[in-house]
Amino acid sequence: MKQIVGVLLDRDTFTGTPKGKTGTERIHLYIRVADQLGLQPFFITLSKIGRKSALGYSYIGNSFKLVRKPIPHVTHNRSISLSGYLKSKLQLLSESSTVFNRENRFDKYRIHKLLKKNSTLNIYLPVSMKYSHEKLLIAMNKYSMLFVKPTNNSVGNGIIKLSRVGDGKWHLHWRKGNPKIVSREVAVSFVHKKVSHQSYMIQEGIPLATYQGRPYDLRVSVQRGSNGEWQVTGIVGKVAGKGRHVTNVAKGGKVKRAKLLFEHSGLNAELMTVTLKRVSLLIAQYLSEKLPHLADIGLDLGIDKDGRIKFIEMNGRDQRYSFQKAKMHKTFYRTYVTPLQYAKFLLKKS
Repeated sequence: MKQIVGVLLDRDTFTGTPKGKTGTERIHLYIRVADQLGLQPFFITLSKIGRKSALGYSYIGNSFKLVRKPIPHVTHNRSISLSGYLKSKLQLLSESSTVFNRENRFDKYRIHKLLKKNSTLNIYLPVSMKYSHEKLLIAMNKYSMLFVKPTNNSVGNGIIKLSRVGDGKWHLHWRKGNPKIVSREVAVSFVHKKVSHQSYMIQEGIPLATYQGRPYDLRVSVQRGSNGEWQVTGIVGKVAGKGRHVTNVAKGGKVKRAKLLFEHSGLNAELMTVTLKRVSLLIAQYLSEKLPHLADIGLDLGIDKDGRIKFIEMNGRDQRYSFQKAKMHKTFYRTYVTPLQYAKFLLKKS
């Protein structure tokens, strides 16, 4: 008899599961992988969770059936829980199930502060500080390029880039299109108005390596696997779209294989890959000591023109589709295999 593993989905993905309308989630891959591992996935959502059981979808006889089952012993969390109601339901689920990646939306500045405490990882951190009007002025005096970014948003939303052009003027990058040249005073006023009372951070700009004149960074999928240990499942490059100051695919970024980007930048592709994997594993291992149940993350790492690595941010719910867009189909598939291997590892432990 196959062991059941829960796959926790957000409401829209759960609702669309029987019709195959699941956005970036590939439900059929969970089913295929689970079958190969001798597991049966049970797709659930927080609003359908009870104290002892849950109403969810099982794939039976080539179709999805809405059934009620006992709470699974192990659950892979692919939902975001922001409201008090959803957090309380997640807590209820966690009382009966080992939920890995239970917390998966992290404040970017919180992650920076955690990494800052580790002397080994310090060298990979761009200078960052919590936003204030005074700190923005200090940063503009000290750095020729900086980013002002929300600490909680994703897919590049709300990021402002400032680049000094001389004579007290700055390039102001906001959304799509060519940057505006403005005075220091106008730049400061614009940023302060956009930030308002939201939580933002200021980050030293990294002169990223470029591909055909456009900056790029790397998405590194780091996951726990069949033995419970961290592994790098894949690395893919993200090149900023035309007129963009961020590399996010959702903002027009283009995906490229990392080897191609390294070679284009005159970097040793093999050495860069080995180094990126080593740094990514160090970061994942250290953060997992501070953040319980961490098991499936996407790290954004930048490299400058000399190949020096800088940590940009961590994604607690990696969407993984960059690998598919780069036609790295085996890697994309492995990003679904590895979490379910870890789920099987946890089931054996329990």
